[in-house]
Amino acid sequence: MNEPLEQERQTTRAMKKGLVIVNTGDGKGKTTASLGVLTRAWGRDMKVVMLQFLKAKTGNWGEIKASRKMGVDIIPLGDGFTWTSKDPGRDRSLARQGWDLCVKKILAPEDMYDIVILDEFTYALYYDWLPVEEVLEVLDKRPPARHMIITGRHAPPALITFADMVTEMKSIKHPYTDQGIKAQKGIEF
Repeated sequence: MNEPLEQERQTTRAMKKGLVIVNTGDGKGKTTASLGVLTRAWGRDMKVVMLQFLKAKTGNWGEIKASRKMGVDIIPLGDGFTWTSKDPGRDRSLARQGWDLCVKKILAPEDMYDIVILDEFTYALYYDWLPVEEVLEVLDKRPPARHMIITGRHAPPALITFADMVTEMKSIKHPYTDQGIKAQKGIEF
């Protein structure tokens, strides 16, 4: 057995590589999956921050309440469901302001965060509020061990290609669209 080669293999396996994970698709569960990782990482004493692109800054959702108790930052950056907005200029401006904060978190010193979650971020790319190329450049410059999770429908092909893991949530049946049942406390909010 070649001992130096085996040592190199073990070192390579042990190296931590920050992954880029994308949860996309028309089905429910993209944010929920990222919150599952947030909880798992918190349980391992990892440092996590979540920035929510569409959730209103005034929202007091279940995940916000839980994160306060856990001591994890979840930062809403939006003003609600902007795809129904009548002011696209404001949406673009809010996306830019939110992205500026995201860049600071993504490029923060390595010991500040293990995981940065950009929730409902793909909408900013889909509606051309932010250039995909700029986002990929920032992701590429992050500390090498920092994991990124990006959620939202319509993930652009360039992001899908760039990512290490992509999961597409597919809607098969939904209580609101199929039965008119409104969002349920603890399930959707």
